[in-house]
Amino acid sequence: MKFGVVIFPGSNCDEDIFHVLGDVLKQPVIKLWHKDTDLQNCDCIVLPGGFSYGDYLRSGAIARFSPIMEQVIEHANKGGYVVGICNGFQILTESHLLPGALLRNSNQKYNCRNIYLKPQSKTALLTASLDPGRTYKIPIAHGDGRYYADEQTLRELNENDQILFRYCDETGRISDPANPNGSLENIAGICNATRNVFGMMPHPERAAEEALGNTDGYFILKALVGAAVVNN
Repeated sequence: MKFGVVIFPGSNCDEDIFHVLGDVLKQPVIKLWHKDTDLQNCDCIVLPGGFSYGDYLRSGAIARFSPIMEQVIEHANKGGYVVGICNGFQILTESHLLPGALLRNSNQKYNCRNIYLKPQSKTALLTASLDPGRTYKIPIAHGDGRYYADEQTLRELNENDQILFRYCDETGRISDPANPNGSLENIAGICNATRNVFGMMPHPERAAEEALGNTDGYFILKALVGAAVVNN
């Protein structure tokens, strides 16, 4: 399984996910520049966190028109894997590869801290192998992470088992106090209907090594690697 990490002007988590995929999970991984038009036979494309194009207009709105995104969209539409983390999630919604939008946090402030996630989808490749009975402590770092969608989209996400994670407290209770940004229904990540495009606001790549004092993110990314290998 070959991974490609797309780098946009303003990306700042590209080295983190590149390191975890290559050095920690021992997967083939290359860097792809936003002006590239060749995905170099990558099986899974990763859109990392950061502030692509300075988050001007809307977060991800300009990156969506980078030359490489035409190839990423085509790759996704053919069933190829695409993962967006934080700003990458925003780019995926701007590209209409995922439904909904990421709006300004409800407190109108940048939020950077550890939160807890509860896996939701039993059928999505990213979460199917995770323990639904435990919580995962993962860092967040965003100012525009409030997931929003209309009622019909929310209903479809729930009915189709497309919600990957919900924000919860340490005990697994999904509640308003555990919601760090005001996301509807505490949604922290979703996938598309065909389950090959994944987006999440928290940063699993920042919690994937013992040296960081937290390995919960390792299990999420390992699930992605395992799922991709099985379905390759």
